[in-house]
Formats: sequence, structure tokens, C-alpha cells
Amino acid sequence: MNNEINNTIETEGYDEYEAVTFITDEGTEETFLHIMTFPYEGAKYAALVPEEQADEEEPEVLFVKVTRDDEGDAYIPVDNEVLLEELFTEFSTLLDESEGEESVRI
Repeated sequence: MNNEINNTIETEGYDEYEAVTFITDEGTEETFLHIMTFPYEGAKYAALVPEEQADEEEPEVLFVKVTRDDEGDAYIPVDNEVLLEELFTEFSTLLDESEGEESVRI
């Protein structure tokens, strides 16, 4: 998983989010906090924050496409810059809408 995205969100903490760990192409583990999964244009995407950035005021947000294969869910990094911007806009809208709720559903 080699994907850099320059989108950030303002946060107050991530205690209630599920941690997920991915194995990189180099064989190292990277842990992310799963913020939400949402549909966009017929596909499903997950918004993730690197665990080491959880305490930062504006952590980086990474998006992966969630697909299903023979072994279960597969997570594909999004590389298209236009799609990344669209996903961030959709994510921000959903996050703003959820502010009235007690928590974001994951």
C-alpha cells in the first residue's frame, strides 16, 4: 500500500474508531484508524487516518476502494487525483452531516 494523499481533516480524537493493519509491499505493517466507509458512484470507499497521526489536529486522510475477492474484502489504494478530490469532498460532506449525530458510523 503505497499511497500518499494530501487531504486533512480537523479532529478532536479517535478513541472510538477501529484500528486496521495493512502489510505494505515491503512487508512492514502500517496501522490506520477506520473513520468511515461510504458509497461513491457505485463503489465503496473507506476513509483511513494513519494511527501515528491520530493525535494531530489535522491528520492526513487516506482513501481506499473496498472490493470483494475470493478471500474476502480487498483494499485498493486510490491513485487518481481527481477521484481523490471528489472522495475528500464527499467525505467532508458526510462528516459535516454526522456532526449532529453522536458518532460517525463505521
